[in-house]
Amino acid sequence: MPKMKSRSAVQKRFKKTSNGKVKRKKAKRAHILTKKSPKKKRQLRRAPLVDDTDRDRVKRMLG
Repeated sequence: MPKMKSRSAVQKRFKKTSNGKVKRKKAKRAHILTKKSPKKKRQLRRAPLVDDTDRDRVKRMLG
């Protein structure tokens, strides 16, 4: 059986950490940033972890 292809769209959006968790980016950071406060933009820079309910699915798609 051939190896499973990892999904390239998922590879662009998620990163695995060294201890097996998955990091993601936050939304609302691409455009229309002038009306957002510096505090809000700073908070959007932090990459949160994917929730436990979705982590296994994302890991499987990462390959």
